[in-house]
Amino acid sequence: MSRIIIFANGELPNLQKASALIKQDDFIICADGGTRHALAMGLTPHVIIGDMDSLPKNFSPFDNAQGKLSTFDGEVILYPKDKNETDLELAINHAITLQPDEIIILGALGGRIDHTLANISLLSTFQPFNLKLSDGIEEISLCKHQLQVKGRSGDVISLIPYQGNVEGVTTQNLKWKLNNETLFFNKTRGISNEMTANVATISITSGLLLIVHQISVVE
Repeated sequence: MSRIIIFANGELPNLQKASALIKQDDFIICADGGTRHALAMGLTPHVIIGDMDSLPKNFSPFDNAQGKLSTFDGEVILYPKDKNETDLELAINHAITLQPDEIIILGALGGRIDHTLANISLLSTFQPFNLKLSDGIEEISLCKHQLQVKGRSGDVISLIPYQGNVEGVTTQNLKWKLNNETLFFNKTRGISNEMTANVATISITSGLLLIVHQISVVE
């Protein structure tokens, strides 16, 4: 399996731009209320996972009268409401068992700030797996050694130290170059750099670096 798209229950400010990220052969997993985003794009999820307390009102994978599955023929993985993980974390855990090459999480940003911060922290939880958060406008990845960012010349890239200082930061194809330098956890030096080509490369020698990419979509 090459790629899994997970829909979380956060905000998607531009549905058209988010839809542009979907490929025909993507495997779709919805974390509970994230189902609303898939349905809005005309997609049928392969798996819905969670405690099912945030599903769209006009959709249920269950026949409420019989307590059985409805005409939805995908897989439903039901968890109790009292649990230690968010629905999104459970969805990522399940996705990893399918061994995809990449997981893209849509709808994990915006809305409740506590959920947004927790969702960003999941990037470090599942390192070194190829995992990123996106809403079609911004894309967030975590660099532990080296990371390539694909976009367009002029795209804005921010490099944010995560959990401490990041050392040995070297960049290629960014306007303000870094050459084996340190980005400090309590400083803002890495904010709002710019790509000078369609692919930028960031490498580090120690630490964790959040890469926030403002996505350009070719019309």
